[in-house]
Amino acid sequence: MFIVNENERDYRFGDNGPKYLMKGPRMNFALVQFMPGQDFTAHYHNVMEENFYILEGEIDIVVDGKVNHLKPGDMIHIEPKEIHYCINRYDTPVKMVSTLAPFQEVDKVEVEDYRY
Repeated sequence: MFIVNENERDYRFGDNGPKYLMKGPRMNFALVQFMPGQDFTAHYHNVMEENFYILEGEIDIVVDGKVNHLKPGDMIHIEPKEIHYCINRYDTPVKMVSTLAPFQEVDKVEVEDYRY
């Protein structure tokens, strides 16, 4: 057992990206934040499935070419091998929970030139 407070961790890119509260051994759990206009490189996972649960703000998450507009209370489940891309096209920051499982140390494959 362990307890962690989000204030003890940093976002990967300063004010945005994932803030991992747990990485493995069976899953990842992160808070993810994007400021207006920010995005994250399109990618997929070979083994891990990913879930996003929107806490604050709005975001577009493109999965295999389909744009999904998400707002607080929405959750999206992304299967392995589904290409996904996140962009905040809105006026306020978005904050969401991300889970990835089953844990793999390296499982992310970036996809070049994938923008919507």
